[in-house]
Amino acid sequence: MFGIGGGEMIFIIFIALMLFGSDKIPEMARALGKGMRQLKDATNDIKSEIQKGAEANGLDKSLLDIKGSINREIEKAKENIGGHSESLEQSRQDIEDITSGPIQRQR
Repeated sequence: MFGIGGGEMIFIIFIALMLFGSDKIPEMARALGKGMRQLKDATNDIKSEIQKGAEANGLDKSLLDIKGSINREIEKAKENIGGHSESLEQSRQDIEDITSGPIQRQR
């Protein structure tokens, strides 16, 4: 948690006990928990408002349309590359045929 090891956590708890006393620690923990919960709720509210605004303006649908068109273009490119692989294989075979004649490469 936060890059803090077990020994460091015990040290922090010890310092907190020394500073605030054992009777104040539970109150502080409750207040900290409540504050973190309120922060999380506020963040979720902001996210939902942004999502509602995007849906109201149609941005979510346009993003899905853009994503779909990008995926279609990628598939077309894959098909084109696949179609050229046969001609590439034929070119490679032609080069092998030429080099296997009187002139051969030294390996």
